Amino acid sequence: QVQLVESGGGLVEAGGSLRLSCAASGNRFSINNMGWYRQAPGKQRELVAVINSGGSPDYAASVKDRFTISRDNAKNTVYLQMNSLKFEDTAVYYCYVRHGFSNLWGQGTQVTVSS
Repeated sequence: QVQLVESGGGLVEAGGSLRLSCAASGNRFSINNMGWYRQAPGKQRELVAVINSGGSPDYAASVKDRFTISRDNAKNTVYLQMNSLKFEDTAVYYCYVRHGFSNLWGQGTQVTVSS
């Protein structure tokens, strides 16, 4: 069993930065892709960024050039550095881990960007 613990959300002014972290504990073998999704009020959950076990990232067009995803395989931790935040980035951000044949989700962390 793998547990995901997220941290780093909060309130920030537009143009500011935040860094999210998600640490996977427990049975950490067979962890493949790691990433972040977000869900704004009244909207569907959407992919923000994902990174494979080899370190290759992929981003949603709306965050490319502003957000950076990275991972530390030794710590089984994935990070999301968010710069130049916009009001429309406001959402609950969920950590995502592909573990074997299972998709695992963190509890979510609120990111609020004030305009």
